[in-house]
Amino acid sequence: MAASDFSQEAETKGFKWFLGIVGAITVIIVIALGGYWSIEPTSFDVIEEAKIRQQEDHIDDLPIGYVYANTLAHIAETLLYKPGGYITNDVGVPGVYLDNITSWEYGVLVMLRDATSALRNHLARSQSQSAEDPDLANAEPYFYYEHNSWALPSSESEYQKGIDSLHKYMVRLADPSHKNPGHFYSRADNLWQYIEIIIKRLGGLSTQLSASTDRYEAYDIKLEKSAAISQTSWLMLDNVFWQARGSCWALLHILKAIKHDFRLILEDKRAMDTVNIMIHEMENALAPITSPVILNGNGYGIFANYSLAMASYVSRANAAALDLRDVMNRG
Repeated sequence: MAASDFSQEAETKGFKWFLGIVGAITVIIVIALGGYWSIEPTSFDVIEEAKIRQQEDHIDDLPIGYVYANTLAHIAETLLYKPGGYITNDVGVPGVYLDNITSWEYGVLVMLRDATSALRNHLARSQSQSAEDPDLANAEPYFYYEHNSWALPSSESEYQKGIDSLHKYMVRLADPSHKNPGHFYSRADNLWQYIEIIIKRLGGLSTQLSASTDRYEAYDIKLEKSAAISQTSWLMLDNVFWQARGSCWALLHILKAIKHDFRLILEDKRAMDTVNIMIHEMENALAPITSPVILNGNGYGIFANYSLAMASYVSRANAAALDLRDVMNRG
């Protein structure tokens, strides 16, 4: 064999080795980046975040409702600007295969939408026939934009518009001299209406989580009998778990904001302990996960069942929410 043939064969082998090394490095980088992007954001102090925004807006005092509105804005900002940004609408690697964090994002988004709707329709209106706040009327539809749109317009761009509208409302809320000041009514009836929504969300999450091991019996009012809810597919177990985890993360901060802005009415109704119970259960639900995968053991087997553990915390929070609703609804 000629020397040129040996040289050409060596070059070919060297090029294949180079491609193999580059491919292996790329795979390692993608996996490592995917792991980093999948890390849940940590909890934040709703009061401190409101004070930071207060300084940026050059506001002297924190008016009632400012912490609540800023908490919603900061929850949305966390969705957009956490490591990896908003991942649900990604069409490339590693985001396209990160189903756990995308489920977490959807859980956060559902709670954010509910809380923003409550602010627009109840908390910022003195009565049913009052004019709605113009900035909140803009903010709510932006957060209801489809959650997986990647272009023209992207989900991120629409959610950012919602954040900007919330910030405009907060500026008017803190400026009574504004020609069209913002309002926030921390009344028992307003909170009661929002708690009704929370109860339904937590009840739905509890049912989905409880269906992780077997078929689940629930009463169907239309059929006037118990109807079986199918067992959650093992392929969807982690998605349901992470959606619930995201919902609990968002609700934890919203409840802390409610505790601050509805402090007077909660103390008057002797309901502060009930809110604290809900907060405590949400914190328990967000305890660190020690397993690299979501375990789904059966009953009293040797493996834990993360879905049932989460369902336990969610159910207790839901029971406290029912108590809070009843207290708020008393005359």
